[in-house]
Amino acid sequence: MKKTLLTLSALTLCMAAGLATAKEYKELRFGVDPSYAPFESKAADGSLVGFDIDLGNAICAELKVKCKWVESDFDGTIPGLKANKFDGVISSMTVTPAREKVIDFSSELFSGPTALVFKKGVSLSTDPDSLKGKKVGYEQGTIQEAYAKKILDKAGVQTQAYANQDQVYADLISGRLDASIQDMLQAELGFLKSPQGVGFEVSPPVDSELLPAKTAVGIAKGNTELKALIDKGIKALHDDGTYASIQKKHFGDLNLYSGK
Repeated sequence: MKKTLLTLSALTLCMAAGLATAKEYKELRFGVDPSYAPFESKAADGSLVGFDIDLGNAICAELKVKCKWVESDFDGTIPGLKANKFDGVISSMTVTPAREKVIDFSSELFSGPTALVFKKGVSLSTDPDSLKGKKVGYEQGTIQEAYAKKILDKAGVQTQAYANQDQVYADLISGRLDASIQDMLQAELGFLKSPQGVGFEVSPPVDSELLPAKTAVGIAKGNTELKALIDKGIKALHDDGTYASIQKKHFGDLNLYSGK
């Protein structure tokens, strides 16, 4: 009996310790690279705007926590997450097997394909062999970088990495690049609708297993508590119509959610 009582006592203490160490989030810090309109960018007054920004703020509102946005170049978001500079990454981050080895992901935020952008009339093909000798730019740390290194480089394409998407477009506009490769929706609804995007066009989707479509919130490996919390917030956005309202605000009748 004494042994049983001691065992129960030890179990009670362990449970209490677990409850005491469970983190209560009063604030969620999200890492973001604001160079990817219409998903995340800066307004004229310096405030952060975009589909991802609205979704992140809505998730925080559903969970009744404060949202704090921490700016970072995209290739610094995963190292920043691992270094605890932020709790999650909401920055059009695609779910890939390579990333899933080092971080975890929430349920889906949205999905979208990859495409090339080039000057109107040039009509570049998405076939890597046809791009041999061309100069193609991409943002560091993206799935497009992996595609460029494994596919385009081997096909004889001259590829160039940039710290953020704004730099990619700057060299595309100046003529230092023949094309850029990025999220198709970002190109169509962000760059092409800007004054700088006049005179450019977007290719059909680039087909490759290296270019998955689903994006989600990046979360530190093993943080199941935060994953469950953010998944709860995302589900609430769909259940109460907030997601649909935010999507309509940015994309009209276009549906970005695959439901997977």
